[in-house]
Amino acid sequence: MTKMRPLMQINATHPGTEVAAETAAAMASASLVFNKINSTYSKLLLKHAQQLFAFADTYRASYNISIPQVQTYYNSIGYRDELLWVTPWLYLATADQLYLRYVTAQNGNVFANWGSPSWRTDMGEPVGRLAFLAVLFSNYMVRSQTSTLYCDGELFKPMDLRNFAISQAKYVLGNNLMEISYLFGYGNKYPQYVHHRGASILVDATTGCEDGFKWLNSTNPNSNLAIGALVGGPFQNETYIDSWNNSMQGEPTTYNNALIVTLLSGLVTASSIVPSFA
Repeated sequence: MTKMRPLMQINATHPGTEVAAETAAAMASASLVFNKINSTYSKLLLKHAQQLFAFADTYRASYNISIPQVQTYYNSIGYRDELLWVTPWLYLATADQLYLRYVTAQNGNVFANWGSPSWRTDMGEPVGRLAFLAVLFSNYMVRSQTSTLYCDGELFKPMDLRNFAISQAKYVLGNNLMEISYLFGYGNKYPQYVHHRGASILVDATTGCEDGFKWLNSTNPNSNLAIGALVGGPFQNETYIDSWNNSMQGEPTTYNNALIVTLLSGLVTASSIVPSFA
């Protein structure tokens, strides 16, 4: 890479709640993994997780305001979900009721807007996340013998949550208005122009840093099949532009694919009561 890759940071003067909170969540969850095999490292991770959360909560501001260079590609729509995401991990790692109260009694209703969530159809946004969480919570309800969930005046059973998750998985795999699967290689119709160098550049090509643009601007479909890659998906108006230049919709990112893996894994795993999706 010959392009400049400047180092950027967040601090009290230029805060970034999303970055700090997500890093804190990663460290808190990792501390649980290392707890039994390396307690010293686990404690260090947890210490920094708590420090980062305190920083994120004290200096509340979206990171894309402090670092405007990212707004073109990685613009944030708000930091509240990150604050709700990190505190359950901190609660699991510490058993401190402070974190539980933070996500439930103090900020849950205001931050999450439970009554009118923001529904999106691409797996990189809340539909994908909610579908996975619905599977996870349905299994929890079964194992904890919780028969119903009361939310915004309605009652939901474990199978209701699971059926919602199944509907979202089916949508991604082709049961949508465009009748297109957003998982590359699955079904009869799926995107042909995935925004990914490994998919578009010829296997035996000799390329420099910027030589890939001749493939980016090509009208030919991908040279290599990115089987199993999940693209960003449609806009809210159910449109999808299949073009290499359309990175917003056609890029198979790690956070998209992590969500589809966890969602499908949850659906093919049967609980003692809820039948398997498979």
